[in-house]
Order: sequence, then structure tokens, then C-alpha cells
Amino acid sequence: MTHISIWGELATVEHELRFVDVGGVRTRVLRAGNDGPDLILLHGTGGHLEAYARDIAGLAADFRVTAYDMAGHGWSDTPDRPYTIDVLSDHLIGLMDTLGIARAHLSGESLGGWVVAWTAAHHPERVDRLVLNTPGNIANKPEVMARMRDSTMAAVRDPSDATVRRRVEFLFHHKEMVTDELVRLRQAVYSRPGFVQAITNTLVLQDPEVRKDYAWGPHWVSRVTAPTLLLWTEHDPTGGLDEADLLLGWLPDARLHVIADAGHWPQWEKVGEYLDAHRDFLLLDRAVSRGNPQ
Repeated sequence: MTHISIWGELATVEHELRFVDVGGVRTRVLRAGNDGPDLILLHGTGGHLEAYARDIAGLAADFRVTAYDMAGHGWSDTPDRPYTIDVLSDHLIGLMDTLGIARAHLSGESLGGWVVAWTAAHHPERVDRLVLNTPGNIANKPEVMARMRDSTMAAVRDPSDATVRRRVEFLFHHKEMVTDELVRLRQAVYSRPGFVQAITNTLVLQDPEVRKDYAWGPHWVSRVTAPTLLLWTEHDPTGGLDEADLLLGWLPDARLHVIADAGHWPQWEKVGEYLDAHRDFLLLDRAVSRGNPQ
């Protein structure tokens, strides 16, 4: 289906958009789908739940889908504290508690992938299966950290069409897919009162001294017991397949799926393959039990 708008993507699927209180943080949540296992989607640095607008309807056919704006992101509250991985993970667990979700599949893109992996390592009882979607800079390369920090901060300090468009285009292999609507959404988020401080609190993770306490490594990644799908792309600007190999070596139960002709946002550029990869992996046990091994 040709993309028209975010509203067009959601027009035919029953959903709700509301705010819930998570430990004092007013948190923006979109939910869709009534049957099937719970699936929670986490966006990336400086992002918001609309990152998954093209996927909600497809996923809601098989899952009870929850997408939300992480603390300090989108239109959720922006408490003035560093948004380190443990803080964002605690916010996720708090959201699950608030929504009455005992266990769920977790799928995170970029920063969201880091958060869901950390959650799976430290709260294994809350996680069924895990999808790490272009989780980003597993090798902690300083130049990637600097590019992420500088491009994001530039767009927030000067949320003009040009700077915000450059920041959004960073996510795409096919730059022509960046719509005016996506740029306007980012501009609206980045122009929120106090958002310069909020993004500063998020970008502490691009400071090597802060990052070292949460950096990807076998000392905590090896504790992830949930079966894990690494969803990589051929043109991810934050890390190549050599970094996927690192994770395959550290994770006890992981497999790799590479999406061709896509950048950091395969959930937007390659919707069909993204959806199929999730269904095939997350519903694997169900399919096998029906005598339909994938």
C-alpha cells in the first residue's frame, strides 16, 4: 500500500491513544489489537511512537500492540534527569505494570533496542521474545556517538525545516521517503518547551564516560535468556553486520535476519518484510504447535 499519511495508515485499525501515569511520568501510549500475545514497540533516540505508524495495523492482526513515547521523548513527560538505559528500562517495566502486562514480546529500534535488551537481561521474567531492530553502535564507536549527538542537538536547537529534515533523513536509505509530515512531527516535538534539556538528558548516552556503565558487552548481554531476533539492514548508518556478529556471539539464543535496501528504519522503508519477520519469529511456537514449522 502506498503511504499517504500516518492517519491513513491507522484509519482502518481500531486503536486508542491516551496518556497514562507511570511513576509520575505522564506517558503517551497507543494500543491496537484485542487478541494475541502482547507486543511492545520502542522507538529510537529523539523519536516517538509514530515511528511505527506503518506497522501498527499489520501487527494488530496477530498481537495486542503497545507503542509509546519513552520518558523524555515525543509527548511524554520530560523529567529533568539523565535518561540512562536503566531509567528507560524502569519506565518500560512501570508501563507494563500500569497496563497490567505481566509478560510481553519486546521489539525495539535503535535506542529502543538497547532498552529492551537491557530489560530482558535484568527482568527476564517479563520478556517472552525479543526483537533488536537496528539497535545501533554495538561497538561504541566514538564517531558514531558524535554524529548522533551533533545531528540531534542541532535539530533540537534549530528546529528549522532543513535541520530537522537532515536528522530524519539520517534514518533512511531512501531519503525520498521522508515526508513533510514526518518532518513536521519532529519539529513539533523538538519545539516543545524544555525539550533542549530533555534531549540533553537523552544524549548523555553518547558520552563515553556515561555510556561505559551501560555499553553493550557480554557481561550483561549474555544474561538475555529470551529467544532473540536481530533485525539488521544493509545500509544502517550506525553499525554494520560485523556488529550483528558481536551480538550473535554474546546472546545465548539469537538469529539474524538482514533486510536489503533499507537504512535505520526498516519498519518504515520495508514494511512487508518487517512485519513478516516479526510474525515468523514471534509466532514460531504457535505455528509449530499447529504442525506448521516455519
